[in-house]
Amino acid sequence: MAGCSPFALLDFSASISPLGPPASAIAAIQACLPQLTQYPDPQYTALRQQLAQHHHLAPDWVLPGNGAAELLTWAGRDLAALEATYLLTPAFGDYGRSLRAFAAQPQAIPLPLTAAASGQLDWLTVVAQGLQHDPARCGLLLNTPHNPTGLVIPLAVLETLLSQFQLVVVDEAFMDFVAPSEQQSLIPQIHRWPNLVIVRSLTKFYSLPGLRLGYAIAQPPHLQRWQQWRDPWSVNALAAAAVTVLQDHDFQHRTWQWLAAARPALFQALAAIPGLYPLPGQANYLLVRCDRSVTALQQTLLQRDRILIRDCLSFPELGDRYFRVAVRLPAENERLVTALRQALV
Repeated sequence: MAGCSPFALLDFSASISPLGPPASAIAAIQACLPQLTQYPDPQYTALRQQLAQHHHLAPDWVLPGNGAAELLTWAGRDLAALEATYLLTPAFGDYGRSLRAFAAQPQAIPLPLTAAASGQLDWLTVVAQGLQHDPARCGLLLNTPHNPTGLVIPLAVLETLLSQFQLVVVDEAFMDFVAPSEQQSLIPQIHRWPNLVIVRSLTKFYSLPGLRLGYAIAQPPHLQRWQQWRDPWSVNALAAAAVTVLQDHDFQHRTWQWLAAARPALFQALAAIPGLYPLPGQANYLLVRCDRSVTALQQTLLQRDRILIRDCLSFPELGDRYFRVAVRLPAENERLVTALRQALV
């Protein structure tokens, strides 16, 4: 559609850090190249130890996976065994895939986006009004920060939901982008909740999506069952080596500093364009409501400016009046804003 190589596009559609991959990851991968002649450890002992140490857990509370997607598949199998599984919609499309793979039909709980945009969203009331089954026999699959709105669900809300549902799977794939003082992660509370599974990704924050490295945190019996279900050697040696990025504190602080300045600047610039209404998310992306057809806008930006934005057609609740953009470097964000101004005159 753009008439150029994908590498010539300025890609705002994928919510990946523009700062990486960090040099520490590249060095670890290069050092691991001789190991390609051997099969990985099927128990991923060293990898689990490093992930567990990072979160102050025992290794058997952690299960690495081939990206968060693989782990969501096993979450789907667990959830499909329950009476029903609820999703807060709009929801990441892979949740539906993982549930339907095991013949489960997810039940939608629509989020009122007007309330979300104004900061008046009452999460617990929304969930309570959307239930059609006893939550004590049901599952709940959600993410925080929520995709695509970028909203962080308060810990108090998550704790209440955990006390109500039989199984709660929380996808924290974008939590690393939230400044440590503002994070609402459930990992420190994992010992309290046998009905909790947390899924994390290492590839978005560190700009390594091609490596496919994620991990689940839960009480050991849960993860032991998943280990029995899946194929052996799901994590390759190069991805396992990249876990050293968890010790790259300089990169982490540089990421938080960049995002703390870049996200509000991009939000304000988008909000100043007539016809655009961004939501004030806390992740590395922004959901934007548009007065015009996003399909047409996306095509204009591709053909004229070689800029790719994410349409929201895969979120049935949003349709053709919303788009999502990653937060990128300041000069790139300015290029996007200029292109949008010109396209929406």
